[in-house]
Amino acid sequence: MSCVSTAAVDGRPLPDVRPRLTLGLLSVQHALIHAQSALLPLVFVEVVREFGVGVGAVGLLLGVANLLSGAIQLGYGPLSRVVSRPRILGTAGVVFGIGTSLLAAATSWPMFSGATIVGRLGASPQHTVGHALLSEQYPPTRRASAISTHIAVGNLGTVAVPLVGGWVIATAGWQPAVLLIGLPAIVVALAILASVREAGIDRAAARARGSTWTVVRSLRRERDLLWLFAASSVAAAGRGIGVVTTFVPLYLSLVLGLDAPTIAVMYTLLLVGSVPGPLIAGRFADRLGHRPVLIVTYVFGAASLATFVLVGPNIPLVWLAIGFMSAFVYEESSLLQALLADVAPPAIRDVAFASYFTLMFVIGAIWAAVLGLIVAALGNETGFTVIFVIMALSYVLAGIVVLGIRAGGRVVEDVSDAGG
Repeated sequence: MSCVSTAAVDGRPLPDVRPRLTLGLLSVQHALIHAQSALLPLVFVEVVREFGVGVGAVGLLLGVANLLSGAIQLGYGPLSRVVSRPRILGTAGVVFGIGTSLLAAATSWPMFSGATIVGRLGASPQHTVGHALLSEQYPPTRRASAISTHIAVGNLGTVAVPLVGGWVIATAGWQPAVLLIGLPAIVVALAILASVREAGIDRAAARARGSTWTVVRSLRRERDLLWLFAASSVAAAGRGIGVVTTFVPLYLSLVLGLDAPTIAVMYTLLLVGSVPGPLIAGRFADRLGHRPVLIVTYVFGAASLATFVLVGPNIPLVWLAIGFMSAFVYEESSLLQALLADVAPPAIRDVAFASYFTLMFVIGAIWAAVLGLIVAALGNETGFTVIFVIMALSYVLAGIVVLGIRAGGRVVEDVSDAGG
């Protein structure tokens, strides 16, 4: 494993950083966070009965938790100027693990809700701070692969839960199921605190640039970054995790009238691509350029979404269309973040990532609400067709917007590779 220790920040030698160790621990932490998110819907089925609450209470809890965890993203840019990223990720990981573990001790809905919110807040810096840390430790020629690996391993946690988590709940109960996530999360967080280091180059550059407010104001002069934010906002209408994965099962049930077991298998097929897809795209992007590969995935993603509604009720073709979607709707996020790392200079990298993820959370929530309202207004038959067309068009438009970004072309291997 190679290290980075040849430069100095503020006159002090840089600490040894081990990029592979950083990526490994952050990826495991990410998988546990995704596992908790995927497990909660299965747990809700049990606790709604146990605590005597309705679906409305569940929706309110998720809304509050998502709003708080999204809003807090903006704070990580300023915080990373004074607190190291590993300390932020490790401390927040302990909070996530404790919050998730406390779910098992809940004896009422308010206690369960409080623990859920604590867990979500603890999970909040994983992308914003984690990807900024990986961007500092990996050079452009390996950056997409690193971020894609982090995302793919996280998605592995999502894919595994419907089978493993459902089995644990059925055989041992929901309390042991949440403990199997919460307790390991604490161990991983402590390992991050004990062993992960950062070079401090980005923090030194950010301080040299001026105050946080000065850095925030400077974002508006970063042309490529503004184009990237615009592309992310448009493509959020068809984002794989959160939008596509929400509306596809509903379409299969409400429009095609498929039974629950068939939907479950189709949903699993849809999720499976979230693991190898980002990994493969990341490898190609590091060789061919982050921007061109991103544009290609937008084209195929749009084609897959359009195909899904064009095949209609022909079930064999529906299976093929879902496989097509599974292969191309999950790469956009990791590639866009690798491109962000290309676009954002080190001095503004943390603020740029914080702004990106805040925007992604907020715009994504708005798109999900708008798409749901369209279905409600037009009815299932017409509404679902319209929203999948909108998703496909959002990918096309995002690809056109990305054409305006100058950075992210094919990069030359960096001889000072810090990738480890």
